[in-house]
Amino acid sequence: MAADSADAPAPRTSVSDSPSFSDRALMLAGDLNRLLVPGAGLAHRAEADAAPSTGVKSVLSRALALLGTPYRWGGTTPDGFDCSGLVGYVFRNALGIELPRVSRDMAQTGRAISDRAQLAAGDLVFFGRKGRVDHVGIYVGEGRFVHAPSKGKDVTVSSLETGYWSGKFMEARRVEGI
Repeated sequence: MAADSADAPAPRTSVSDSPSFSDRALMLAGDLNRLLVPGAGLAHRAEADAAPSTGVKSVLSRALALLGTPYRWGGTTPDGFDCSGLVGYVFRNALGIELPRVSRDMAQTGRAISDRAQLAAGDLVFFGRKGRVDHVGIYVGEGRFVHAPSKGKDVTVSSLETGYWSGKFMEARRVEGI
């Protein structure tokens, strides 16, 4: 059946090829599995104390399915999201929970998490400058969060513990009903 092999795509041969979107999605799926399945990976901080609820799993699955969606200022649909549009869309579609439209209003919703070490998957994480919230994401665990960062970038997972976002972190909230 030599004809069949001629129709198959050529394998990647260059080490410099960056991973495709599907490769990145598979790697993230493995990471998500470690977060959602108790004992499947090394948990740290408060995350080791309890397995995620069904609501948290639904939020994380919905959010991570949107990776690669383009940023769009004011966007609230999978055609494009801004940060609060993404968070609102995920909570509305995963759990039927309506959140305020903008990040600074979302920062008044739910219960404040005063100790960063107590963050749990599904918590809202807020960032800003000069004491004013201007960005929001959803904590996924292991020091990472999913968000729609800015113009020209897609929905992605970033570190809360190192780099740009670690210095902008302001607070976290746990949404009721999750």
